[in-house]
Amino acid sequence: MVENIAIGTGRRKTAVARVFVRNGSGKIVVNGKDVKDYFATEAQVQVVNQPLAVTSMGTKYDILINVQGGGLNGQAAACLHGISRALVQIDPDARTSLKANGYLTRDSRMVERKKYGQRGARRRFQFSKR
Repeated sequence: MVENIAIGTGRRKTAVARVFVRNGSGKIVVNGKDVKDYFATEAQVQVVNQPLAVTSMGTKYDILINVQGGGLNGQAAACLHGISRALVQIDPDARTSLKANGYLTRDSRMVERKKYGQRGARRRFQFSKR
């Protein structure tokens, strides 16, 4: 039986990532796929790997991530947030470097809701004088 060392929840927009950190060799699995197969661009993969690079824990642990909601960019940022929170549970000394890079802060920007009587959140219907 494989045992989780730490669990972290990451959020961004409408994406939620549950992160499970286990002893291993540095493999990252997202929704049953390798991280490079799941995310479309190399930039998204780098976003997921950033907390591991900053704390230099990349080869110590295997990371299993279940992520849902949002798009791929939001999911990548949610994974970053969740991994950072889990790494702080393992090594409290890593908190300073993660916090300095802003990885422990939840990015709270959300899509503004559409208002009634308007075409979108702020866009009005076209005004006609005559």
